[in-house]
Amino acid sequence: MDPISTKMANELLVQHWQEGTTLAALPPALRPGNQEAAYAVQAHLETHSTQPLFGWKIAATSVAGQKHINVDGPIAGRLLAEMVFHDGDTVPFGANRMRVAEAEFAFCMGRDLPPRATPYAMHEVLDAVSALYLAIEIPDSRYADYAKVGAPQLIADNACGHQFVLGPKAPDMWRQLDLAAHRVVGHVGQRLQREGIGANVLGDPRLALTWLANELPRVGATLAAGHIITTGTCVVPMDIVARDTVLMDFGVLGQVRCGFSGE
Repeated sequence: MDPISTKMANELLVQHWQEGTTLAALPPALRPGNQEAAYAVQAHLETHSTQPLFGWKIAATSVAGQKHINVDGPIAGRLLAEMVFHDGDTVPFGANRMRVAEAEFAFCMGRDLPPRATPYAMHEVLDAVSALYLAIEIPDSRYADYAKVGAPQLIADNACGHQFVLGPKAPDMWRQLDLAAHRVVGHVGQRLQREGIGANVLGDPRLALTWLANELPRVGATLAAGHIITTGTCVVPMDIVARDTVLMDFGVLGQVRCGFSGE
C-alpha cells in the first residue's frame, strides 16, 4: 500500500470511531494485505493526537484470545493520550460494542530500546523498565464482526485499542515476584468476579513486553522512554454495561478501579 492509501484507510476508520458507527470491512482498495501494511495504516493514528504517543497495547496474548478474534499470534496497537484515564475515573461508555474490561500489567519504559540486529532478551528489556503499573484496558473495534476480518484489518483498526485506565504504580518488589504465577481477581460491581494469573498473558507479562520490544522495529516503530505498555489481560475479559464499576485486585501489588458513564 502506498502512503496515500494507508492514510485514506486510517481516515475511514477514524471517521467510524468519531461517529460511533461500524463497517463490515475496509474497501478492497484500502485493505492491507499483510501486517506491515496494516501497521502503516495504524501509524497514521498519531497524527490525530495533539500529544506525544502515550504507549502501546498488546492484544491476543492468550490462545483463547487469538481464537476469539481469529489471529495466530499477538498484535500491537497504540495508546493515545486522549484515550487514557486514571485510577477511579469515570470512563465514557459511548458506542462501545465489545463491552469488556481487562486486568493488565503495564510497564513504563525508563529508556529507549532502539532497533538492533539481534533480538532483545527479556532481562535486557526489563533493565530498561522504570516502573510497573496496574491497569484496566477497555478494548473495542469499528468492525461489525471483528472476529472475521483477520489480523491485518484488526491491526489497521489499532488492534482493538480504545480506552485505557492507568492505575497506581506497583511497589518496587514486583521485580522479585513471579508475575507469571501472580493472581489477579477482577470484580464488576457485585455481579461478576473472575480470577486469573499472569501466565494468561503470553505465558508471562514480561515475555509479552519482550515480544513487543522485538516486534516494533520490524514495523518501523520502537519502544521509547516514557512509553506505557499494557501487556494483555490476566483474566477472561469481563462483561460490562453502562454505569458499571470495575475493580481489578492485584493482591500485594495493589488495586485499580474505574466506573462507566451512561450510554
